[in-house]
Amino acid sequence: MILNSIRWQIQLWHGALLAAAVAGLTIGFYHFERSARLREVDRELQTLLTPILPRVAPPPNLPRRAEPGEPRGETRRGERWPLEDAAGRMVPYSDRVESGQFYYVVWTSEREIATQSAGAPAAVPYPERSEVSAENPMRARDGFRELVHLIPSGTTVLIGTSTANIEKELSRLAWQLAAAGAGVLALGLAGGWWMAGRAIRPIAAISAAADEIARGKHGHRIDVAETRSELGRLGGVLNHTFDELEKSIEQQRRFTSDAAHELRTPVTVILTHTQSALARERAPEEYRESLEACQRAAQRMRRLIKTLLQLARLDAGHDALKREPLDLAVTLRDCVEMIRPLAEHHGLKLHCEVPELKCTADGERLAQVFMNLLSNAVQYNRAGGEIRITGARQNGSVTVTVADTGPGIPAGDLPHVFERFYRGDKSRTGGTGHAGLGLSICKAVVDAHGGELTAAGQPGAGATFTVRLPGGEMPNHGAH
Repeated sequence: MILNSIRWQIQLWHGALLAAAVAGLTIGFYHFERSARLREVDRELQTLLTPILPRVAPPPNLPRRAEPGEPRGETRRGERWPLEDAAGRMVPYSDRVESGQFYYVVWTSEREIATQSAGAPAAVPYPERSEVSAENPMRARDGFRELVHLIPSGTTVLIGTSTANIEKELSRLAWQLAAAGAGVLALGLAGGWWMAGRAIRPIAAISAAADEIARGKHGHRIDVAETRSELGRLGGVLNHTFDELEKSIEQQRRFTSDAAHELRTPVTVILTHTQSALARERAPEEYRESLEACQRAAQRMRRLIKTLLQLARLDAGHDALKREPLDLAVTLRDCVEMIRPLAEHHGLKLHCEVPELKCTADGERLAQVFMNLLSNAVQYNRAGGEIRITGARQNGSVTVTVADTGPGIPAGDLPHVFERFYRGDKSRTGGTGHAGLGLSICKAVVDAHGGELTAAGQPGAGATFTVRLPGGEMPNHGAH
């Protein structure tokens, strides 16, 4: 369960990286300090070797200063003589050696101890050639650091010191670094836990809002006022999605209600006539009238069901569109010729000014769109009015416009004209016997082509419908 939590995953990664960084820094600092201390010891050993070397291994035939009453004699190798330098000055002993802080041991060429300081530890092992060399004269053994000097005559001089105090200090430093690293790690983990909680807080808000919406509270939204991160922007996108979802649900509810209302009317007609016909004996003519009324109601119901099925297939993307090159000008001229008798019957004039408009689309479905638009332009027009069809190519798209001189569309109805069963101005929708699905089908077909269908108009100034379609290959995404 812990590994399934985003907060714990972030904390574990953060903790692992922080622990690695703290461990690396503390270990690196410890090794740096240890190396610095040992280099300091090595320098001191090298410094002490210079004045001690002539005493513990004097050059051959080096005269010594005779004690009072003692005749001069030859130098005896291995003795600590009070030597003089070239200027006749005494070469001083090292107090640090005399005090036992440092020690020395001298071996003859036969590996026998010639002399050693009073503070030298017992049984100092002879430095083997595999342990030291001219390039690396330092030797480390348990608790000691030693510098080995090899004399060509075969004498070996070793000067060393105990590193016990240094090891104690380094051990104390290691514990201090471990405590400091643990403190930094604890603070980092606490800060990381707080930061992770703050970072994923919008996720909790998103989950809570989604849960409320799933429970039926479609108006609930994510509070993104305090969040400006990527999750905050995600919350804004989801809020917009929830708005669209709420709008879609409301439209679906209205659509279901309107569809039920539209279907209820013909069903009521059928039931009324059948009940009336069965209530008592009637003349054949009355039975015929009742059957004809039932037939008209059934035909209306069939048309409505067919239209609803077509919309459902378009919405689901199951109604595949044909993709073939065509000239919209030819399709429009065919539609105009088919609608012309109806327009002349209403005393309307048709003007078709469409140049060649090449595109890839389903000509049969687009013909259905243009026939619907032209039928509406005939139906909702004034006597002696006009219908003007124009076309053009703009920015890689083809545009077709159908404009009438009818009563127009109120501004409040324009955003809803493509909604299914929408009832706007009665001058355009009332008493026509239409269910209000024609424009919805037109928009669904145009959307399936990757195009756009828009409406414009003002009361008394007519209505204009514009179809924009891609001028090249039609997108392969089916219907919406």
